[in-house]
Amino acid sequence: MRRYTLPAIVLHWLIAIAIIGTFTLGLVMTDIPGITPAKLRYYNWHKWAGVTVLLLAALRLLWRLANHPPQYADEMPAWQRGAAHGLHWLLYLLMFAVPVSGYLYSLAAGFPIVYFGVLELPVLMGPDPALKVTLLAVHYWLNMLLAALVGLHVLAAFKHLLVDRDGVMQRMLPISIRKENP
Repeated sequence: MRRYTLPAIVLHWLIAIAIIGTFTLGLVMTDIPGITPAKLRYYNWHKWAGVTVLLLAALRLLWRLANHPPQYADEMPAWQRGAAHGLHWLLYLLMFAVPVSGYLYSLAAGFPIVYFGVLELPVLMGPDPALKVTLLAVHYWLNMLLAALVGLHVLAAFKHLLVDRDGVMQRMLPISIRKENP
């Protein structure tokens, strides 16, 4: 079975690590009471990581549009192929929607984003207390949906590795492992 290209594999795993790290940091920073130097630092790191996810997702999408992924295993049922295809496109959508909603929330809260403390991102709108509340909820629920879909994606990958043993997961692993016949 054909593997994904090296750029697709590298981008996949970089984005996965960045999403998990950004999500975890988001949980940690929002649990810190009050306003502390550590909390402010974590918020900046969270924003920088979100912008990085957005940039990596854009690169990944461009690569994907120019390079077709390998075919699924012949023995994979059509409904699973359709579900995998749909899940992948939902993940792409959320890799854009989550950082954009966070960016807009930050602007509505009156905090522009300065990427790595160097590059100020465009300020598309001024502070808006009412919109801030809405955008915080949107950002939160998009994150929860992304976390659930990432979990589903991981479960499906392990199903292919441990139950189906069809080589689907091995196509995206950074190292090649042999498919053992049952």
